[in-house]
Amino acid sequence: MKFLLDNWMLIAVALASGVALMVPVLGKGTGLSPQDMVQLMNREKAVVIDVCEPDEFAKGHVIGAKNLPLGELEAKLAQTVKNKAMPVVMVCQVGARSARAAATAKKLGYDNVQSLAGGLKAWQAASMPIEKA
Repeated sequence: MKFLLDNWMLIAVALASGVALMVPVLGKGTGLSPQDMVQLMNREKAVVIDVCEPDEFAKGHVIGAKNLPLGELEAKLAQTVKNKAMPVVMVCQVGARSARAAATAKKLGYDNVQSLAGGLKAWQAASMPIEKA
C-alpha cells in the first residue's frame, strides 16, 4: 500500500497511457471507409448528403452528393430523402459534422444512415474523384 501511495503519479501515467492506446481501437467502426462508401453507392444506390456549407460544397464534393447544410438538416432531410429505409451516407470535410448529421437522421427515423469516416479529406486521400460546383 505504501508503494501505491508513494508512486501514485507513475500509476496515473501508466493508466492514462493504457487508455490512450485503447481509444483508436474502440473508435474504429464509427464510420464508413471510402471504399465501403463506393460499394454502398454502387450496390445499394445510397444517397450521399454533404452537410457542409454551400461555399465549402462548391469547392469540392463527392460526385452526385446533395448539399444539405447541417443547420437545415432536420427541416429539409425528409424532402431530400423521402424513403427512410434508403441507405444514406453523410459527408463533411473531416467527419465531425457528418457524424452529428447521422445521429440527427437516426433520430428522425432513418434506419440505414452512416457517416464517411474522415470526411472528404479521407475520400481525397483514397484518390476518389470529386467534383466542383
